[in-house]
Amino acid sequence: MVTFSAHDGTLLTYHRVGETPPLVCVPGGPMRSSSYLGDLGGLPSLALLDLRGTGGSAEPTDPATYRCDHLVDDVEALRAGLGLERIDLLGHSAGAAVVVLYAARYPDRVGRLVLVTPSPRVVGVDITDADRRELAELRRDEPWFPEAFAAFERIWAGDPTDADWAGIAPFFHGRWDDETQATEAAGATETNETAALGYYSEGALDPDATRAALVGLTAPVLLLAGEYDVALPPGRAAEYAGLFPNAELVVQPASGHYPYLDDRVSFATTVGDFLG
Repeated sequence: MVTFSAHDGTLLTYHRVGETPPLVCVPGGPMRSSSYLGDLGGLPSLALLDLRGTGGSAEPTDPATYRCDHLVDDVEALRAGLGLERIDLLGHSAGAAVVVLYAARYPDRVGRLVLVTPSPRVVGVDITDADRRELAELRRDEPWFPEAFAAFERIWAGDPTDADWAGIAPFFHGRWDDETQATEAAGATETNETAALGYYSEGALDPDATRAALVGLTAPVLLLAGEYDVALPPGRAAEYAGLFPNAELVVQPASGHYPYLDDRVSFATTVGDFLG
């Protein structure tokens, strides 16, 4: 674990894997410790950032800095600390919002961009209940389907309970076994819920401005989606990828929102080939 100082003096940490210039990784959640990412399927060189208030990073004096657009400054502080003119960046899920906003603000400091099952909120791509239902229906042969689908139907009807939100967890994974269930369970202790409430707070996102900025981004982009991911169905992932002038979309078969867990070899090969 390596400690560095953000622009406001908050002490932040990242976890280093390998020796060569790393792929800088921003976790999702939002505001979940980077520990859930593991080694991202065995990628050889990583800098896994613990966002402020998560993992080994300190809580800031000003909680307004939990907003995702402000977290861009922490990524820039990490780049400077690494001594790199440009960085390759990976964002998973909600973490992709920080990564995309960084690329929009600092396009000349991005080498390559990897968006893994990214949240589409930052660019205003809408996911409908019909989109999610279509994907959910593909899982009818799974033993957990009836109970999980019933929970989804209550959510779509607008009257969910906390148990219903937990009940749809299997739909976010290509397989529902001990490993993926443990990943879900760990989220409760690895996430800073207070910080998460501020992540997308008012003023954080301006999708139109972000889309306009991305038009001029020359860096190569890999958007890696999961075939079964109800958070970003493949059709919507294609729409998202189309916002970049130099993007490649890869849909990993039989995978959900955590493709690096569902098929480590496929994930590592796809990302490794892209990074060269």
